[in-house]
Amino acid sequence: MTHTPPRIALITGASRGIGAATALALAASHHVILTGRSDPALAAVEGKTHSAGGTATIAPFNLSDSGAIDRLAAAIGARWGRLDTLVLNAGQLGTLGPVPHLAPKEWEKVIAINLTANWRLIRAFDPWLRQSPAGDVVAVTSSVGSKPRAYWGAYAASKAALESLVATYGLEVGAITPIRTHIVDPGATRTAMRASAFPGEDPASVKPPEDVATRIVAALVR
Repeated sequence: MTHTPPRIALITGASRGIGAATALALAASHHVILTGRSDPALAAVEGKTHSAGGTATIAPFNLSDSGAIDRLAAAIGARWGRLDTLVLNAGQLGTLGPVPHLAPKEWEKVIAINLTANWRLIRAFDPWLRQSPAGDVVAVTSSVGSKPRAYWGAYAASKAALESLVATYGLEVGAITPIRTHIVDPGATRTAMRASAFPGEDPASVKPPEDVATRIVAALVR
């Protein structure tokens, strides 16, 4: 019997929320590479993955470290020779407030994580996605990316730009490679970021991250 190697997936922001739920869902069909800033939290998700019968590798690093992104891509390429699924999930909400009141450092931080880091990830992993017989890039966005909301200027701008970036990449590679791109708007979801933005909201009134993970996994079916 021929052994079929597992698909390889990398998920950013995999230590909690949508990222963790997506990693656990993808582990049924992928070896999952878990990235995030919190080593203990990533280890907990890794443990859950193994308990469910899947396999995982943790790679803690800060997305603002462009050198770390390049080193991780090189390491994954050297070990597996390809990347099948790239989930761009990690995000930074920043401080909500009027656009003229945003501190330059706050603006730069949100853009750096939500846009620039994702461009660097696509740039670094493109060669390895091209080695996959069926590569996929999933970008987790927000409704404010297409429907601006007052006081959400930096976050909305970063998500609008991310959507355009990923759609553009999809047009570039879609006709010449098997790579597909997907833009997923989770909607109201029970996450720490949501609780930060809406502190008075009952978490039980919005859907769990697992519902979004199910949508992401379904989008990858060919």
